[in-house]
Amino acid sequence: MSTGNVRGKLSHLSTQELVGGLLLLGIVILGLDLVRLLVTGELPLERLLSYTWNGIVDSLYIGLAAIGLSMTYSILRFANFSHGDLITTGAFSGWTVAYLVGGLGVADLSSRLLLRANGGAQPGSVGMDVLASPIAIVLGLLVAVAVTILVALAIDRFIYRRLRDEGGIPLLIASVGVALALRYLIAVFYTTETRIVVASPPEIAGIDVHQATLVVSAVALILGIHLLLQYTKLGKSMRAMSDNKDLALITGIPTERVIFATWVIGAGLAGAAGYLIVLNRGQITINLGWFLLLLIFAAVILGGIGSIYGAIAGSLVIGVTINLSLIWIPSDMNEIAAFVLMILVLIFRPDGLFSGVETA
Repeated sequence: MSTGNVRGKLSHLSTQELVGGLLLLGIVILGLDLVRLLVTGELPLERLLSYTWNGIVDSLYIGLAAIGLSMTYSILRFANFSHGDLITTGAFSGWTVAYLVGGLGVADLSSRLLLRANGGAQPGSVGMDVLASPIAIVLGLLVAVAVTILVALAIDRFIYRRLRDEGGIPLLIASVGVALALRYLIAVFYTTETRIVVASPPEIAGIDVHQATLVVSAVALILGIHLLLQYTKLGKSMRAMSDNKDLALITGIPTERVIFATWVIGAGLAGAAGYLIVLNRGQITINLGWFLLLLIFAAVILGGIGSIYGAIAGSLVIGVTINLSLIWIPSDMNEIAAFVLMILVLIFRPDGLFSGVETA
């Protein structure tokens, strides 16, 4: 091929395609460098496997939250920016109950109620781990789901339902206001202090029990959502409404019931995700869900907005990417890798990996 032909083809490439090509070249170079590091022994295989495993664990709690966000979008057609603070709501409500139960007779009521983990209700003394306080941990998870559902239903009843016919933009703006209100309402009671609320994770045969609990819980919830969507009347109604709301209404599908179920499922998954994130990380803060929201949106967009299975796949890609990127970049910058990958996918496949309802 002549130089002139090459220049001619390059001149017809859009700026987006050129940027995408450069990003793709960068990923190929990193892939080759990864092989070099493994061959030369600079990167031990055990370390690579550890990064990969941590990526899978991260992808599971991101996936739980991403499923809820994707369902909200596919049914209600708006990007819910309060979803991150529903995650925070689940985390604080669940761990408060866990402390109230697990710390009974060990720490005073106010210390347990307000999660003063570096005060009288320290995680070690209260016994906040799965083996020491299994009943408290399980009860906390159930309450995290229940409280988050109730909060989401109340928000929909008094705010979102009134704006439902106004379009996606008013709902989006309202959701930002709801997010701020939720976050600072939590701060009024719990303060803005970051605190450690989970004791050091016990191990059985070298397995981190807290991570194992997260994995089992998340996989069970994701499998349950799959079975609900594929094999129940409600799931079929939800998929029909996601495809065409007007047609679903004409054919007699109870749309309000489907919307109610969407909030219950989406909020429940968000609450569970928030609680399990804290179980894995050990610490809690009022900005927990807000800081995760960009990664959750990235996973949803990467997989295809409106696609439940796309959200799961996108979460897996995001989780593994941000952990493998630690091979080359510092931990406080590793989220950049996830967004670079998202940009690359959207350049060449704008509808996402699973081509959801639409890409906003």
